[in-house]
Amino acid sequence: MIEFTLPSLGADMEEGTLLEWKVAPGDTVKKGQALAIVDTAKSAVDVEIWYEGTVHELLVQPGEKVPVGTLLATLLEPGEVAPPPAEGKTPAPAVIEFETPAAPATAPVPSATQATAATRKPISPAARHRAKELGVDADSLAGTGPGGAVTLEDVEKAVLPPEAERAPTPEPEKPADKLSAMRQAIAAAMAKSKREIPHYYLSETIPMAHALAWLAEENARRPMNERVLPAALQIKAVARALERYPELNGFFTEGAFRPAEAIHPGIAISLRQGGLVAPALMDAGRKPLGQLMLDLADLVKRTRTGSLRSSELTRAGITITILGDQGVESVFGVIYPPQVALVGFGRISTRPWVDDGQVCAMPLVNASLSADHRVSDGHRGALFLAELRELLQRPEELAE
Repeated sequence: MIEFTLPSLGADMEEGTLLEWKVAPGDTVKKGQALAIVDTAKSAVDVEIWYEGTVHELLVQPGEKVPVGTLLATLLEPGEVAPPPAEGKTPAPAVIEFETPAAPATAPVPSATQATAATRKPISPAARHRAKELGVDADSLAGTGPGGAVTLEDVEKAVLPPEAERAPTPEPEKPADKLSAMRQAIAAAMAKSKREIPHYYLSETIPMAHALAWLAEENARRPMNERVLPAALQIKAVARALERYPELNGFFTEGAFRPAEAIHPGIAISLRQGGLVAPALMDAGRKPLGQLMLDLADLVKRTRTGSLRSSELTRAGITITILGDQGVESVFGVIYPPQVALVGFGRISTRPWVDDGQVCAMPLVNASLSADHRVSDGHRGALFLAELRELLQRPEELAE
């Protein structure tokens, strides 16, 4: 039996609200398929599963808020047969369970007891658990769910005073409330980072004349909708540099460093209504530059429209923030736990530079590294930035 639980979609997530199931009992699912949409403090996210199987039972109803780790559904593995219902229990539909007392082992159940059991109402698992917590007799409630099932809402209403029951329905969450929740989540993650991670910071000024000239020639050969921005070149260079310095790409958990499975840098994306999300740009080092640019544009669009996938929020092993469009020359970011590093790029600006002994005007960019001293040190961090600088002097090698 496969257990599908609510994953942690970031260090700042403690609970989520199930918005919608995208499957039904009996559906066959594949690895990477989205089974549900969950609302976090930052965004509505498609939650994927990484097993193949058949949906057996959906255990949480849309609208319910549950903690991270809660069992949302069960699935049967390929070839697995659904277990028979427990002895003395009525077979249950996929979402609704019927509570029927088991027969005593030494004597047949009296017909009166059978009649009572047959009249018991169906009740969802969450509602049954809540009823036990509140001391409510669920069988006495009028169910409003499918087939008269007793829902979580029915149980909650049973303990409310009459005045509360007549209270108007709460208004939907306002954007300002959502933003406030996001700011609280970001604050919690950043406070945890500064409290627990011993940061060190390095920076390097990188000449960009050759990279920008090469990019201009490259874009001249491309259709307008396929042109590449300098940001894509910078991301590709970071991904390639991480191949030589893998200790900057991974997670510090349970007192030890765990390297990331691949190079999926998280890209810090600001939301139009405020706030920040850093989803992963998958396999950034392996994609041709043109494809990387298309994927980056798609990631930005989906982030701002709230259609990210859970894997994009959990698999980033490092974060890249590019604040050049905000007009700053340097940025020193705070590491997003449990990651161990963050790379920042400021604005590409023309400044004085000494080239071959001569002072000249040169387009430059300041690249910075924030890293976890538990995993790496300044020597390795400096070598990483030097590699990043050299890669950006050979942009043609980053094209493929």
